[in-house]
Amino acid sequence: MNVKQLLIWTGRTALLLLLFFILFVIGSMAVSGMLPDIESEPGLVPDNIGFLIFGILNTLFIIALILSSRWHGWKLALALAFAYYGAVTFLTQIETWYFMSNITVNAKLLPRLFIMGLPVAFVYIPLAVLILGKRRTNNTREPSATAKMPIKQLLFKLLGIILLYILLYWAAGYYIAWQNPDLRSFYGSPGAILPFWEHTINTLRTDSGLLPFQALRAMLWTLCSIPIIRGSKVNAWWTAILLGLFFTIPQISGLILENPLMPLASVRLSHMIEGIASNFVFGMIIVWLLHREHNSLKDLFGIKNK
Repeated sequence: MNVKQLLIWTGRTALLLLLFFILFVIGSMAVSGMLPDIESEPGLVPDNIGFLIFGILNTLFIIALILSSRWHGWKLALALAFAYYGAVTFLTQIETWYFMSNITVNAKLLPRLFIMGLPVAFVYIPLAVLILGKRRTNNTREPSATAKMPIKQLLFKLLGIILLYILLYWAAGYYIAWQNPDLRSFYGSPGAILPFWEHTINTLRTDSGLLPFQALRAMLWTLCSIPIIRGSKVNAWWTAILLGLFFTIPQISGLILENPLMPLASVRLSHMIEGIASNFVFGMIIVWLLHREHNSLKDLFGIKNK
């Protein structure tokens, strides 16, 4: 890359960072004056630095998603916008609805949280596609391995994805997040932690909708992953890393900031570690299972016949 190209890409990145901040702030106006009047503990870093880190991480990652795609134009812009809104806003806020409706989120605030993510997804991402020079329509059609996968194999893999997500979610939730007594108190379970199986059985008995809800979220995560997997022009390993980061960076980076919806810093930190541990691995698993057809269990696990 020569000096001219370096200056061009530096200018594009700076412009995209500025646009991200502008559109994020516009989206945040949807919840202005509606957040609970609760004093939040400071974030991991001072607010100004934290907000800058949040913007840089999200901007650079969106650039990586766009440049790593073989798609162009409106196909790329719309597919990535819907995937981003689904993974970053919709999946996050339905979990907010499920777990926090009776804690810090009321019925008036909840729909505003869904509105807040619209500008970045549906204005910023199409603008980023344009600014990064990906507006040209790609007329070459490269069939996806996922599209050619036999329906029976696809259904078995989707079932496996759901089961693996629930296992990852539950294991990380218990062995990472639930170990924090502040987090247990925040969600209405103060006191000593129960043993794993006792906690599991007790939860299934008192909250029978949790596992179906998380199975639905697993399917929605998978749906959001399709534009990344099918559009990727990098190899399977890099695609897996990208998807793992797609399931973590936009969601987790916001937890470094103070937040009246989750005012305790230790609760945010526990969720950050939990999310990185489970969602990153889950994203990589989805790519492993869906990036191509597998002819056998040996093929699935990379075992070569001697």
